[in-house]
Amino acid sequence: MVGRARLGREFGWLWAAYAVSAFGTRIAFDAFALIAILVLHAGPAEVSLLAATGLAVGAVVAVPLGPWVEFRRKRPVMIAMDLTRFAALMSVPAAYALGLLGFGQLLVVSVVVGAADIAFNAAGGAYLKALVRPADLLVASGRFESTNWTATVLGPPVGTAAIGFLGPVATVVTDAVSYLLSAAGIRAIGGGEPRPVRTGKQGARLRFGDLFEGWRHILAHPALRPLFLNTVLVSGLIMATSPVLAVLMLGDLGFAPWQYGLAFGLPCVGGIIGSRLAPRLVARFGRHQVMLTVGTLRACWSVGLAFVRPGVAGLVLVIAVEFGLITCMGVFNPVLAAYRLERTATDRVARVLAAWSVTSKATVAVMTGLWGLLAGVTGPRGAIAVAGLLLLTTPFLLPRHDHAPQQRSDPVRSQS
Repeated sequence: MVGRARLGREFGWLWAAYAVSAFGTRIAFDAFALIAILVLHAGPAEVSLLAATGLAVGAVVAVPLGPWVEFRRKRPVMIAMDLTRFAALMSVPAAYALGLLGFGQLLVVSVVVGAADIAFNAAGGAYLKALVRPADLLVASGRFESTNWTATVLGPPVGTAAIGFLGPVATVVTDAVSYLLSAAGIRAIGGGEPRPVRTGKQGARLRFGDLFEGWRHILAHPALRPLFLNTVLVSGLIMATSPVLAVLMLGDLGFAPWQYGLAFGLPCVGGIIGSRLAPRLVARFGRHQVMLTVGTLRACWSVGLAFVRPGVAGLVLVIAVEFGLITCMGVFNPVLAAYRLERTATDRVARVLAAWSVTSKATVAVMTGLWGLLAGVTGPRGAIAVAGLLLLTTPFLLPRHDHAPQQRSDPVRSQS
């Protein structure tokens, strides 16, 4: 409670808004896929198309949103994106109740929500940098990370139960309402926010070059560039094998759905532990050493999933591998998030975060499709093994040297 007061009332409202929307999203985990299967009787190809389209097209649509967000007050943008997601998601139960729900609507809604996610996160990162002191960015990022993993542990079981009792669109309603509550929480922050002032001959007009400013900044930065390439590749390889692993476990190996859920829900406790440890590890070993060490360890786990066998031993192996992976991610992610904000000028934060997110989501979409094709040739186990071996090469992309003066967190202040 003391740590929370130290970051201020405004951060408390921002954190609460993030928490409620994170839980809503996790409760609605895979909701569109379930609706497509249970209501629209879609096949595997259509379900895969739905997942890939939301990521890929949403990312493309979001490209101009980064510059658009950059030169506007961030809090109104966040509220607008929350209300956009609320309206888009509520159209699904409305159409369902009227008997008008179709596959095309799910595609459109997934694209709108995906683009709004990117714009919200870009504005939210820029707003967080302005809201808390640089010394507190790691603690604040760690709290968001811990909240995300807590929601991942608790949300899907609640969502599954809600679908069983209330029908397939119940979790979509919950997710939509969570965005409405998030908008209310962000509005409750109050206070003034200066309008970003743009200098130069173009004034406030959006220029074509602004679309690529985020990527230019990332690729020109000696530390952000390797971190960008590393994280995009790591997330792409991990997410690309997710549906392949589901086929292996639920199909070939005969695991029950509850066992599959347990195998990926229980290890998320590691994310909570990792995010709580991150400030302490940085205070003791330094930020660069933590990112290098944990970033390397993060790449060493996934190859073990290629050796999953039926029965209890196989289930324990998946839980152990996922626990190790997620714990490393729980440490790495908030350290990266804080470093990225510190190393980016205030007038470029939204564009950098949008560019990072757009690239990551597009890469996940492309690699998910490619790994589906690979699994058709090699089988699920072979595709998982290839991804695991490629992940072992990703630590070579991490920066070998610290390109900025080391800023250690205050150990007392880091207690969260």
